[in-house]
Amino acid sequence: MKGMRSDIVRILLTRREIASKVAELGKKLSREYAGLEPLMVCVLKGSAIFFSDLCRQMDIPVQMDFIAAASYGRHSGSSGEVRLIKDLDVSIEGRHVLVVEDILDTGLTLHYLTEMLRSRKPASLKVCVLLDKPGRRRVAFEPDYFGFVIPNEFVVGYGLDYAEMYRNLPDICILKEEIYKK
Repeated sequence: MKGMRSDIVRILLTRREIASKVAELGKKLSREYAGLEPLMVCVLKGSAIFFSDLCRQMDIPVQMDFIAAASYGRHSGSSGEVRLIKDLDVSIEGRHVLVVEDILDTGLTLHYLTEMLRSRKPASLKVCVLLDKPGRRRVAFEPDYFGFVIPNEFVVGYGLDYAEMYRNLPDICILKEEIYKK
């Protein structure tokens, strides 16, 4: 974190806290999806690290696929318009689908994705997020599983970015306002 340390206000969640919560979520999901062979859907790019760690914590057979949507681009605020960038590679009809996302803030992206995926007739569709930021909600949306509820701060690290930077930080950190308000 040396080169980026000056951009960080403070660490919000340490790598140990994150690892503990991901392990807890993995155990819970393993129990709830036992015998169902869920299709785990990673929402790229931000969820890639959380998704990988979560799947490794599950001790049941899972299949994986990836989807990408954007509502931010290179800005710190949502544009309000969600675009599908990469669709799933497999059919989800009749499957138990678990969408894995890094952060739920405005709710726009997850609302869009879940509505689209529901139209494809999965047996079940649930959402797991690492971070829930209810202070930024613009549409009503509640995750089925979540790791942490966080304050309305701009966070980076553990896959979360600002302008495609900071994803590689091992902790979840609060970014200085002057960085994202340039």
